Amino acid sequence: MDQQTLIYLVVGGTFALYLGIAFWAKAGSTGEFYIAGRGVHPVANGAATAADWMSAASFISMAGLIAFLGYDGSVYLMGWTGGYVLLALLLAPYLRKFGKFTVPEFIGDRYYSDTARVVAVICLIFISFTYVAGQMRGVGIVFSRFLEVELVAGLMIGMGVVFVYAVLGGMKGITYTQVAQYVVMIFAYTVPAVFIALQVTGNPIPQIALGSEIAGTSTDLLAKLDQTLVDLGFGPYTEGSKPTVDVFFITLALMVGTAGLPHVIVRFFTVPKVRDARRSAGWALLFIALLYTTAPAVGALSHWNFINTVNGPEEEGTEYESMPEWFSTWEKSGLIAWHDHNDDGKLQYAAGDALDGKPEFADETGDHGQRLVENPGDGEPAEGAPFANEVYVDRDIMVLANPEIADLPDWVIALVAAGGVAAALSTAAGLLLVISSAISHDLLKRTFRPQISERGELAAGRISAAVAILVAGYLGANPPAFVAQVVAFAFGLAAASLFPVIIMGIFNKRMNREGAIAGMVVGLVFTLAYIIYFKGVFVEPFAEDVSENWLFGISPEGIGGLAMLLNFAVAWAVSKVTAAPPQSIQELVASIRVPRGAGDATGH
Repeated sequence: MDQQTLIYLVVGGTFALYLGIAFWAKAGSTGEFYIAGRGVHPVANGAATAADWMSAASFISMAGLIAFLGYDGSVYLMGWTGGYVLLALLLAPYLRKFGKFTVPEFIGDRYYSDTARVVAVICLIFISFTYVAGQMRGVGIVFSRFLEVELVAGLMIGMGVVFVYAVLGGMKGITYTQVAQYVVMIFAYTVPAVFIALQVTGNPIPQIALGSEIAGTSTDLLAKLDQTLVDLGFGPYTEGSKPTVDVFFITLALMVGTAGLPHVIVRFFTVPKVRDARRSAGWALLFIALLYTTAPAVGALSHWNFINTVNGPEEEGTEYESMPEWFSTWEKSGLIAWHDHNDDGKLQYAAGDALDGKPEFADETGDHGQRLVENPGDGEPAEGAPFANEVYVDRDIMVLANPEIADLPDWVIALVAAGGVAAALSTAAGLLLVISSAISHDLLKRTFRPQISERGELAAGRISAAVAILVAGYLGANPPAFVAQVVAFAFGLAAASLFPVIIMGIFNKRMNREGAIAGMVVGLVFTLAYIIYFKGVFVEPFAEDVSENWLFGISPEGIGGLAMLLNFAVAWAVSKVTAAPPQSIQELVASIRVPRGAGDATGH
């Protein structure tokens, strides 16, 4: 059986499984549509949370960023795992005890204000659409390669699949679908990592292989990768170049953004008991760790194999006609390109830009059969590079292309295809459900049309999810950055807007509606303006995205951490000069933090 047929069978089989689960677990009420009827077991909820969490950013893009950023990419590992500790300790059990469907519902009731609820919905929509833009780009990348279609066509196919099981099944269908997707994802990520670790170092455990010697030599993998990259004009793989302040704020934004993400928080409303919410977070952290501890090895090994394949054993380049089939296959998707600057018919990879921006392909092919580009770079070697870079490679393809580059069996390539699809679809579905519930439940039912029937609310939720898919598809086709970077922006928005008001809503009885609203608005507007200023969402960037132009040396990926502190400061200051919350609200806040069944304290 040829590779493409096997991919169709494996990916098609997983689709059939997901759709079958969605039909089996079809939501029949608003409770099942929003929170799966609060009947999910903690282990199943932990796996579903992990799948919801291990999005296209984690599966597809994170190892790609680590592959090219090296040590600097570790901020994504630290931030995205550390946030779960905050979530388990500070948020999950208390929000579950409060017992509402959604985050805006908690904020509206805690801050006794429909305005606060509406502002929270606006924040949630900005966060979720930013996040889902990254997921839909991941969907497009996976489908474009493995169905061998253009990126936009792949995106359209993925949108159709998400539409069916997200709109039909609601949270109940999504939850059990995500359990299956987690199993597919973790096998798809770890199996090729084990194969490649064994191939390069002789050690089958990727986490240990990262620090092992290259098979048949006495040279450490990381030491050899460092030297190779330096020889090609790059910085050492194991040394960082980001300013310390930026590393701190990116990590902070990702950590607190994790704890403030609505589509993750809502998962803890699906379990039967408060205790189960904390247990779910623990299981989720364990399931996530299986992938996150493997990612650094995947990043290093994929970059090593890529350099060796493109530059060849003599490090002088590989003739285009001699390149493995994976290169031309990815070329068709538009995510890799070659321009022969020195007209020698060989690919050469080094520091510097091969093209002037992303590939803009011409209609014809070149003398060697390559896709010609209309925006070649200047062909000058970068400082310290031995020759001009001729290869453009999108960082988001490294994990998906990794088994092909390593020449692994076809069934492994098909498994990775299914894993990439599962990663992108699982989080996209969760985010779209959060958007639909915010519109149908928090805006319609709780604010503008309280008399709406349950059936009408369910229909509104499904319609809003369908509209959200269309918007997400557009954003996925026109993202401002790589998948993991786009997702980092979403985390920054969550850190800047929702996290402070949730945490103060649980632990500060004096925080009132005026402070909460002011904090959310300031945090959201400041972060959005900063991202748009440097990344140009829907408009051209206003300034070049370099450290010399950043405020206090903080990049757009990390600005949410600073905006979070600004949110806290504004909320606290406003609450001090306005009226305290009603006594009933203060008593409600106190009751959230008291374990059920606890008695009054007594002297001894």
